[in-house]
Amino acid sequence: MSKALNIAVVGAGLVGRLLSFALCQRNYCVHLYEANPITLNDDPQYLSAAAFTAAGMIAPISEAVEADLETYWLGKTSLDLWPGIIEELNQNTEQRIDFQRRGSLIVSHPQDLSELQHFKGRVQALQAGCDAQFKTLDANQINQLEPDLNNQFKSGLLLEDEAHIDNRHLMKALLKSCLANNVQLIDNTKVQIKGNSVTHKTGTQLFDWVIDCRGIGAKPDIKQLRGVRGEVLRVQTKEIHLARPIRLMHPRYQLYLVPKPNHQFVIGATQIESEDQSPMSVQSMLELCSALYSINPAFSQARILEQNTNLRPALSDNNAKVFVAKQQLSINGLFRHGFLVAPAIIDSVVSWLEGKESPHQQHLFSFSE
Repeated sequence: MSKALNIAVVGAGLVGRLLSFALCQRNYCVHLYEANPITLNDDPQYLSAAAFTAAGMIAPISEAVEADLETYWLGKTSLDLWPGIIEELNQNTEQRIDFQRRGSLIVSHPQDLSELQHFKGRVQALQAGCDAQFKTLDANQINQLEPDLNNQFKSGLLLEDEAHIDNRHLMKALLKSCLANNVQLIDNTKVQIKGNSVTHKTGTQLFDWVIDCRGIGAKPDIKQLRGVRGEVLRVQTKEIHLARPIRLMHPRYQLYLVPKPNHQFVIGATQIESEDQSPMSVQSMLELCSALYSINPAFSQARILEQNTNLRPALSDNNAKVFVAKQQLSINGLFRHGFLVAPAIIDSVVSWLEGKESPHQQHLFSFSE
């Protein structure tokens, strides 16, 4: 791929920004299209991409338990790639991106201990095909790691090789870096893609490559694509401090609680099979708030900053794919694994464009005429 090639990236979510960042770092000419208006501030009304709603967990073992080994290995690759991406971005941002690799803590209330044991069994089964590691903890060890957890948690698992990231600051820093490196942003503009052409209200432009990163926005063009609803609360309190994501096992759903800068926390459940984008229901709000209270009653005084819903793009097998047809690529189906797998996928796509091999290309790429 010549450095002089013009590339259109359509969709300025996590995948679109990471891809544009990777391409402009290699001095390619990039046009980044986005249907919604984009601003560099943090006003929630502009945060339309699923990546802004996400909790920002990078948890290959936790996710592979419900997914497959390829998700695990993509996550392991991404864990190795994230520090370099963040180091590069931190050189050009006033506020450093918070990235913590302190593992994930899996706990359950005493009445749900069977759910924790089931999860442990799934992790042990996973070890047959990979190097996934975990530690079994008792109440004292849990208290040493996270003193602000409710003391009724008598046992748990520590998945040491997992991380979390400040997703919103990352997204802002990615866009800022792209713009500083001459990526041409065309926002608030809906487009149509046909081969290597992009058509919008001012006309049609041809590119050497068009790379579709629209997520659920690509559903008209990818028939097997579906949206999976996610619901999260963002709360703030100075009374509680957590060093790592907490996953709370429950018979009906798995809850996660992720610490964020400025005394904020994001709590959500894994997934809801629905394309409904309406606001959160009273039932969901009560369940998430009840879970917060059970983790530490001091959360009762936390302030609810936001309630957010969004759709994660998923294919039939819940695995990400790169569809290739002549001079057009479509990267989609990252499901709830966006921050876990995106760097590895972008690395594979850029390597393929440059004629290089990567360990994940065989599983990721699907070719058609």
